[in-house]
Amino acid sequence: MNTERNDAPAASNFIRNIIDDDNRTGKWGGRVETRFPPEPNGYLHIGHAKSICLNFGVARDYGGVCHLRFDDTNPEKESVEYVDSIVDAVRWLGFDWNKDGAEHRYYASDYYDKLYQFAELLIERGRAYVDSQSAEEMRANRGSLTEPGKHSPCRDRSPEENLDLFRRMKAGEFKEGEHVLRAKIDMASPNINMRDPVIYRIRFAHHYRTGDQWCVYPMYDYTHCISDALENITHSLCTLEFEDHRPLYDWILDELADAGVFTRPLPQQIEFSRLNLTYAITSKRKLLQLVTEGHVDGWDDPRMPTIVGVRRRGFTPDGIKLFCERIGVTKVDSWIDMSVFEGALRDDLDDKAPRTAAVLDPLKLIIDNYPADLTEECCAPVHPHHPEHGVRTFPISRELWIEREDYSETPPKGYFRLFPGNKVRLRYGYVIECTGADKDENGNVTAVHCNYYPDSKSGTEGANNYKVKGNIHWVSAAHAVPAEVRIYDRLFKEAQPDAGGRDFLEALNPDSKRVVSAYLEPGAGNAEPEERFQFERHGYFVADRYDSKPGKPVFNRIVGLRDTWGKPA
Repeated sequence: MNTERNDAPAASNFIRNIIDDDNRTGKWGGRVETRFPPEPNGYLHIGHAKSICLNFGVARDYGGVCHLRFDDTNPEKESVEYVDSIVDAVRWLGFDWNKDGAEHRYYASDYYDKLYQFAELLIERGRAYVDSQSAEEMRANRGSLTEPGKHSPCRDRSPEENLDLFRRMKAGEFKEGEHVLRAKIDMASPNINMRDPVIYRIRFAHHYRTGDQWCVYPMYDYTHCISDALENITHSLCTLEFEDHRPLYDWILDELADAGVFTRPLPQQIEFSRLNLTYAITSKRKLLQLVTEGHVDGWDDPRMPTIVGVRRRGFTPDGIKLFCERIGVTKVDSWIDMSVFEGALRDDLDDKAPRTAAVLDPLKLIIDNYPADLTEECCAPVHPHHPEHGVRTFPISRELWIEREDYSETPPKGYFRLFPGNKVRLRYGYVIECTGADKDENGNVTAVHCNYYPDSKSGTEGANNYKVKGNIHWVSAAHAVPAEVRIYDRLFKEAQPDAGGRDFLEALNPDSKRVVSAYLEPGAGNAEPEERFQFERHGYFVADRYDSKPGKPVFNRIVGLRDTWGKPA
């Protein structure tokens, strides 16, 4: 087993420092095993991506293994659909749970028999008891942050009575809520999590894996630490909201170690700050509300911060991992601005995405002195920074599509595009001079007219004789490929949509999705699903993984070329 980190780009942080210290002292014999333990009750979101990158990345860099474990202890909300989506998300991000031919994929439900046996052991040792109070009574007797809790009248039941009741709970003799099993710790503890927490409850619910075999189900806090110990996890990395749960994590494992179930050292829980991203919601409950109430087009809506959503939007695994590296790992909760996320994506895509032309708001441009029967080829680099990628060719003809905003009859100061009498260069093509425009009965411009200079084509000697300030992009009307283009923006118009407990739906951005009929350079029309391009001038776009087909493209905007939210903010 490796005891030193492999060469890796990841920066040092307090978690890696802990692991380095453990390796120096030989605490785990150089072994590093982490786990990513999602509950299969929803689709993963970008916050989970940080945890995935951390847990799998640490294990990889130290020559260890990260387990994928489904903490499936809540049968009413879990399903195979969510399990499959989690598996796909982790794999898409580029991580794997196999090592040395072994597949480290686990389920808490694999351990139900042992979890139950350990609960009986705690009862026999006087460290757990069956409580018959109602939920309201338990809540009232729990105390507050300033007042200790009160002992349950059931707390002094004998181990024999508790064992009998617990077994009858398992046998289905009682109704839901009639009894629970609680750990017997300290009702006066300043940490409310240690005030005799519930570790088992009755649920008559069908489990997607165990069916109707069980009607008592363990609680998350009880299950999680035991699952870690059963899997020989060394470093149990979780977010800061579990910091107050760590004493319970340690108490349960210490009790079972004292009983001879586990040997020391026991797994160490280490907390790090969760990802709080502006202009986004990462509450599973609120994400589900967005879906069920129809505010978005499903879990994989490209505006959603779910991993399936950002994948459909066109975000890349490398861009997400670059973002996670940049924000780092700390113990201080803070908000990360969406622009940091988008900036990482731009930096990743800029080097990879081939360039192409697209007109998103088409206006006809007619070159009056260009022969009607002539078509020529123009050339442009596939990628301006990578000449080794070669050149792309595309046709120019008498009629072109240009952006509507590239013509103005009465231009403002500093406007260097088309207006009567002005010259511009058609990008990678000819210099043209605007001569006027056609209008409909309402005064709307329907077509722009111009003349071209035959000796001004880009790449020829004559091109150097023309100095113009404007440079506009275009596509040949006769050869362009029509496409549906979905312009996505941030789902919320406020940085913290649910701040102060307000209704986050009030912060929805009404302009977060706009669908336009566009024209593309011919080469982009045959894009395969999930193929990405930079539409010159407009930003980065991806062929939709479900709706786009070669010859009938549908593109989603991934991100613009620059941050358009910075100035208003």
